[in-house]
Amino acid sequence: MAEHNNEGAWGENVAREYLITQGYTIIDTNATFGKNELDIVARHHNRIVFVEVKTRSTDEYDPLDAVDRKKISHLCRGAEAYVKAYNIPHPVQFDIIVVIGTPGSKPKIDHYPDAFLPPLSTR
Repeated sequence: MAEHNNEGAWGENVAREYLITQGYTIIDTNATFGKNELDIVARHHNRIVFVEVKTRSTDEYDPLDAVDRKKISHLCRGAEAYVKAYNIPHPVQFDIIVVIGTPGSKPKIDHYPDAFLPPLSTR
């Protein structure tokens, strides 16, 4: 496995552990619908939460820049497919978690709950 894949898997694990401490219940991880991957699917209060995790070894540039319009469109399509496939009756929320660090280090975690609303059109 490539080093960046190891780093990404580590970051997703850090994010899952963090979410659990914040009262989220993890439902699914790395759910794939076509080209659309959902890093973490969780439940928090009465919402189903789709969490995009961005892991970087340093904070030289803003990892949020990687969550662009195209990425948001893929996340929304994946979330829509997930909700339909599992007949989820809860309101949807999209969170972003940024994990900065490397395996073996103490990570810096930035959580952006309800980071964006789905666009009116994902085309």
